[in-house]
Amino acid sequence: MQPIDTPTAPTAIRATTLDIVIPVYNEEHDLEPCVRRLHAFLANEVPYSARITIADNASTDGTLAIAHRLSSELDGVDVLHLEEKGRGRALAAAWLSSDAEVVAYCDVDLSTDLNALMPLVAPLISGHSDVAYGSRLNRNSRVVRGPKREFISRTYNLILHASLQVRFSDAQCGFKAIRTDVARQLLPLVEDKEWFFDTELLVLAERVGLRIHEVPVDWVDDPDSRVDIVDTVRKDLLGIWRLGRALMLGTLPLEELRHSLGREPLVEGVPPGMVGQLVRFGIIGVASTLAYAMLFLVLHGMVGDQVANFLALLITAVLNTSANRFFTFGVRGRRNVAKHQFQGLVIFGIGLALTSGSLVAMHHLVPDASKHLLLIVLTVANLVATLIRFIGLRWVFRSSHSR
Repeated sequence: MQPIDTPTAPTAIRATTLDIVIPVYNEEHDLEPCVRRLHAFLANEVPYSARITIADNASTDGTLAIAHRLSSELDGVDVLHLEEKGRGRALAAAWLSSDAEVVAYCDVDLSTDLNALMPLVAPLISGHSDVAYGSRLNRNSRVVRGPKREFISRTYNLILHASLQVRFSDAQCGFKAIRTDVARQLLPLVEDKEWFFDTELLVLAERVGLRIHEVPVDWVDDPDSRVDIVDTVRKDLLGIWRLGRALMLGTLPLEELRHSLGREPLVEGVPPGMVGQLVRFGIIGVASTLAYAMLFLVLHGMVGDQVANFLALLITAVLNTSANRFFTFGVRGRRNVAKHQFQGLVIFGIGLALTSGSLVAMHHLVPDASKHLLLIVLTVANLVATLIRFIGLRWVFRSSHSR
């Protein structure tokens, strides 16, 4: 099947660049007007050679026959038939079999204004971004839908932000695109074959360091939508639980993809993600310092300042290493836990030497120093040790990633 050609633009790219998938299940009434409208838009408004792929999800009405007729009548329209239902299954099958540079999808009701298509795919075609999605929750979006769907959408995305710490604003808008070379590596990790597919794709894209482009859209709700909201919400919540558990336990091979797909730093020698790491390390460091201070004050009167310093440092060092391992440096799972704790204790030894040396010097200079003065001196020494600890832990966990 020949791709849709662009008749007017002399600078148009002639290679098949864009493949737009329309997943359908029993859409015999809406399919033809949707495809003809999209086909005309691609021919007149998009300066790239494009193809439309109708992905039929085991329809039981006349959808498949209409799809084949449209394919025979219109250049650049292909049909993919699946024997099993599932939007995610259809998208994965169509995207993975495509030879286009960029693959995308839109819902058959065309709720999203097609004028957002070029802003969606252009950053991917240029190589600037890896994944793009339409957002109905961007402040520049214009959305027409009922209060129930608005509430459900915003609540779902709030749950995503709270539970999985995502940064994208709208997981479920039916308007997304991805570079095909990226899709071939990322999609095998996406387990869901239904409606949670979109969310899982974006979460994993974020976790492996892909550049994600957001497009505010104009969107009008389809009053004839047959999506079972209650069942979809239930499955989405189960999907969040499954994916969150997998991320926490480290069962997904994200590090390999991060190294092959993630964006490198713009300036050589400036590590990616250092600002975020510093913020998280600082928060954990403040909590550790407060815990150290409380432990030292409690233990000082029972075992003396040196032993109190040792015990307080040891306890907080173990907890600090665990927290930084998970939150600051994103190391998941139980693999190398003991090794990381041992390396953390080596760094702890440096901190112990600094604080113990400070105590010895303080006793020599001010023999009758109060425990509060000792605590101030130890806190300063701990700040120096903290800087050393950040550098050391970054080395420890970078070494873990590199393997």
